[in-house]
Amino acid sequence: MKKINTIFFLALAVASTSVYAQDVLVNKTQGGNIQSVEKFGFTTVKKLPVTSVKNQASSSTCWAYSGISFIESEMLRMGKKPVDLAEMYVVRKVYEQKAEKYVRMHGNNTFAAGAECPDVLDVIKNYGAVPQEVYTGLIYNEEKNNHNELDKKLENYVKEVVSSKVIRGDWQKGFKGILDAYLGDEPKEFTYQGKKYTPRTFADKVVGVNTNDYVYLTSWIDTPYYEKTFLLVPDNWAWEKFYNVPLDDMISAIDNALDKGYTVAWGTDVSENGFSSKLGLAIVPEKEYSKMDVENYNSMFDGPKAEKTITAEMRQKGFDNYTTGDDHGREIVGTAKDVNGKKYYIVKNSWGEERGMNGYIYASEAFVRFKTISVIMHKDAVPTDIAKKLK
Repeated sequence: MKKINTIFFLALAVASTSVYAQDVLVNKTQGGNIQSVEKFGFTTVKKLPVTSVKNQASSSTCWAYSGISFIESEMLRMGKKPVDLAEMYVVRKVYEQKAEKYVRMHGNNTFAAGAECPDVLDVIKNYGAVPQEVYTGLIYNEEKNNHNELDKKLENYVKEVVSSKVIRGDWQKGFKGILDAYLGDEPKEFTYQGKKYTPRTFADKVVGVNTNDYVYLTSWIDTPYYEKTFLLVPDNWAWEKFYNVPLDDMISAIDNALDKGYTVAWGTDVSENGFSSKLGLAIVPEKEYSKMDVENYNSMFDGPKAEKTITAEMRQKGFDNYTTGDDHGREIVGTAKDVNGKKYYIVKNSWGEERGMNGYIYASEAFVRFKTISVIMHKDAVPTDIAKKLK
């Protein structure tokens, strides 16, 4: 996470009141309460069918939760029975791939808990999927993820491997041993609803999602439009490429997807003062935070107010100066409007139902325009005119 305003405080020890973002545990203390949120008078315009809100708890795995939620929504859209898929199976396989690349690159690649939503699709394509009941990733009667120790041990292990300058022994075996100890043994074969599967056959026969049918979009002015470009964020350890499109096209693609019944996987920044996980709101106030007095700041969420007009240049500046980062993955599942008729996106989060509006966040269009890092959607959700321009 980037710099945090001084009126925020780090809450590393109080998990019950914390927000787990991609890199840092932060609790924000902006003004506002449930009563002030009610002044927005949100009315749902469209909300697509989705599975229940989950809680990533003390783990930097929002990318896995948002990606799996997106796949579960796709299954519902395709008329399949809802299945609670295992996020930790994806996390395990991605960690294995990360370690392999890290060692091959002699330690000159990102190795951390964060990743990107495309990694979920890659795991399903290359390894398969399993239901949550088969692989919870929880041990010793744990009820929630706690990856603090796991992440440190894995990172220290691969650093030791590359520090020797010579690969000695079966280092992968030791790495997988750590994963086994903290997440459980990897399932090779299992029974689900009376039938036997492997991760591969479960993905093919039950999940049934063609991972080649999805399009990755981003929007920056320093790269040619309608061409693929590397998404230059640290968590893109796999060096995945995204189509770069104009800002208006990216918003049009999101709107078209929702209108046609497709949800959207969303990578975004959550470090701004206008984002409140407690209240379930994400806005971009017209007035700069640095120029707000205490009264302005404390009333930020007290009903609808004017927001900034977001340009592509503003987005690029925020990305270039590190105030916009790849903090958090979520799923856009619908739209709503406030009492003034202004549009908001309904976003499914992975911080449990107790945060936000029963686990959901209402993000203004200004916020989505300003702070979106990337989106993923089915190729059929992309507007025809935009699809024709993508090479």
